[in-house]
Amino acid sequence: MSELMANSARNQFLGRVVAVTTGAVNSEVVLDIGDNQTIAAIITNASVKNLNLKVGDEAYALFKASWALICLEPTLITSARNNLEGVVESVSPGAVNGEVIVDLGSGKKVAAIVTNESLKRLKLEKGVKVSALVKSSHVIIGVKKK
Repeated sequence: MSELMANSARNQFLGRVVAVTTGAVNSEVVLDIGDNQTIAAIITNASVKNLNLKVGDEAYALFKASWALICLEPTLITSARNNLEGVVESVSPGAVNGEVIVDLGSGKKVAAIVTNESLKRLKLEKGVKVSALVKSSHVIIGVKKK
């Protein structure tokens, strides 16, 4: 659970802002979450201003488990800005969907919801190397109130 707040986002990462690229309406914010992994988010310029985000600030990246896609090819080129590489820690099939927990190392994990059909097709099981792909537009940025 994040120190930020209680929320329903299964994936919560504390990081440090390493880049803010401002566009006409939106900005790309990149957080370094450690271990050579970053998470990029596309948020409105108004949100950057409201959160007072600057390079060097601490911030949280949050995304729902249903927004993470699991891929077996870490070098696959996709439009998803975030490619978090790790190893399957567990697979829990359900009636329609299953939950996959990916261990990124250093205590960081990604939860992904995957259809049972995809669990079978990808042959997901403990120890398989995978990437969790997340579009930057699906990442929410949060900061502690000062």
